[in-house]
Amino acid sequence: MALPSSTRPADGEGPHHAVGPFVVRLRLDLAYDGGGFAGWAAQPGLRTVEGELTSALETICRTSGVRVVVAGRTDAGVHAAGQVCHVDLPPEALEAARGRRERSPQEALLARLRGMLPPDVALHAVTRAPEGFDARFSALQRRYRYLIGDDPGRRDPLRRHDVVALREPLDVAAMDEAATAMLGLRDFAAFCKRREGATTTRTLVEHSWRRTEDGLVEGRVVADAFCHSMVRALVGAVVPVGQGRQGTGWPLEVLTAGVRDPRVKVMPAHGLSLVEVSYPDDDRLAARAREARARRD
Repeated sequence: MALPSSTRPADGEGPHHAVGPFVVRLRLDLAYDGGGFAGWAAQPGLRTVEGELTSALETICRTSGVRVVVAGRTDAGVHAAGQVCHVDLPPEALEAARGRRERSPQEALLARLRGMLPPDVALHAVTRAPEGFDARFSALQRRYRYLIGDDPGRRDPLRRHDVVALREPLDVAAMDEAATAMLGLRDFAAFCKRREGATTTRTLVEHSWRRTEDGLVEGRVVADAFCHSMVRALVGAVVPVGQGRQGTGWPLEVLTAGVRDPRVKVMPAHGLSLVEVSYPDDDRLAARAREARARRD
């Protein structure tokens, strides 16, 4: 008999790796200021977003071993305005979260998590995930924003936590031209920290630069997925173009060479924010997860 859309076996990597007892899968939408965190992923002895969220879930639901699956594992210092994750909980754990009030378990969990999470984490929503949903593998695209201030005369100290300050003006048009040349399905090994057995092939959907109304230089980077430090390295490849130190064709040359170039500096983390994670319609979630798990070379 088919399981209801919100109840399924606990899994290893999603709905097609079923093991263990029945659980309810929940989607969590959240934002955080990454300045006080050693990244998303839990690490012994370090303060992380995953660690804070897991600890709160386990306390509220009176359970242990909660595993949170996230759409994008942000690095230390990187912010998020539109992060998405999922968690599988036994029905009895959800009932423990509800308490005695007459409200749905997800409404209760949302309210109680908001009361427990630190002020640099904002939980926007807790909803029952549709059938086939996997926060990581069902995602179609991740969209990041990078902010640079290149005019010392307009530097805003209130934005020092999310804007990287440079001392010389940037040629934004040249940066945009250089960035656009790197779009498409490519091997981004030159901009990734390699992991054993992991592919560095990604589809870069958008890499564009513009000057905002308040004078900041804004980069927009969208891809189906990113490897470790890829976005900040891509930014580090176009900033020298904006400074006039490299030609507009140089970032593509680095990409084509396929190896890390010491002239490409990984930019500071605090200028980067995960803005949005997009997903297909509900009837395509499981198929998208299967596609994303297939290794690309």
